[in-house]
Amino acid sequence: MPSSRDVVFVDGVRTPFGRSGPNGLYAETRADDLVVRVIRELIRRNPGLPPERVDEVAIAATTQIGDQGLTIGRSAAVLAGLPKSVPGYAVDRMCAGAMTAVTTVAGGIAFGAYDVAIAGGVEHMGRHPMGEGVDPNPRFLSEKLVDPSALVMGMTAENLHDRYPSITKERADTYAVLSQERAAKAYADGRIQPDLVPAAIRTAEKGWGLAVEDEAPRPGTTMEGLSALKTPFRPHGNVTAGNSSGINDGATGCVVAAGEVAGELGLAPKMRLVSYAFAGVDPEVMGVGPIPSTERALRLAGLDISDIGLFEINEAFAVQVLAFLQHFGIADDDPRVNPYGGAIAYGHPLASSGVRLMTQLARQFGERPGVRYGITTMCVGLGMGGTVIWENLA
Repeated sequence: MPSSRDVVFVDGVRTPFGRSGPNGLYAETRADDLVVRVIRELIRRNPGLPPERVDEVAIAATTQIGDQGLTIGRSAAVLAGLPKSVPGYAVDRMCAGAMTAVTTVAGGIAFGAYDVAIAGGVEHMGRHPMGEGVDPNPRFLSEKLVDPSALVMGMTAENLHDRYPSITKERADTYAVLSQERAAKAYADGRIQPDLVPAAIRTAEKGWGLAVEDEAPRPGTTMEGLSALKTPFRPHGNVTAGNSSGINDGATGCVVAAGEVAGELGLAPKMRLVSYAFAGVDPEVMGVGPIPSTERALRLAGLDISDIGLFEINEAFAVQVLAFLQHFGIADDDPRVNPYGGAIAYGHPLASSGVRLMTQLARQFGERPGVRYGITTMCVGLGMGGTVIWENLA
């Protein structure tokens, strides 16, 4: 068995992201059917990959219940028509579920246990709100292991504004407008559509339809519009629906493989995994998680922040992105950061978002052959951060 092999990202796709709720795109669509759509599209787009060569299917969901339960990696693989010989499992690291699915199978590939794997995530927050069915141990609060705000993501974002007083509501709103503008431009330039897989949808009223684009973006968002929004987590606070990601439904997936096997099968990988790291922080300021995870990933890779030419950071809240940028001395509007916009525009179906970041980074790498290294990073509920460093193969 080889001591360690290169792991490459071959291809990634996602469903359009819908708004959660009774009027959202996927209100009457099952979560597992969204995953099936993604798996089938990955096989269709990569004809050099025989389905029987897929060694593992790792699918993340934060709320593993109902149509997101039943070991969704295995059940979706069977539903997608992969050979019954292909195993699968489920992953949960809250917002970093799909990212963890990728890094976990990547470890298996590097070690030699797998040659090719499919990894991704799904979250149907309309059917399964974050925290559905959970029973937090009373010791969390009785023994003061965490602050009561730690379990409410919006309150953790307000706490982050307290920790970084220079990150004002105006700065957060300015960043949110930029995210919407960049997403609108990415759509207008045809950057997002190539990696979207249309998904069949139906409603009792309208019958069958097709989801072909993200439902959440709000092009034309203005500072005036954002300034009027309520601050639901704190009176006169800083965090609004406008400078946060939405509550969304959607699925993502990607093919990762050993570099030599991708070559043997004639697949065209887009990027190579350089290093990854996860880190824990105080749950009440979970948004700072990407800072220590990125520092650790850089250290493992022998790189410096100045070596990174592109950043895909999940915009759970504008304040969390700005804290990361401020820490590393990067401008709020740096063009290397989320050039296509981010989750404030597209939405954040929790466990699926990590692979959206990777798919967008891979697309950007193709456009910028002069950039060698890029990062995908995100904050994670209960006080964590995750970071993956990638090398451009273009």
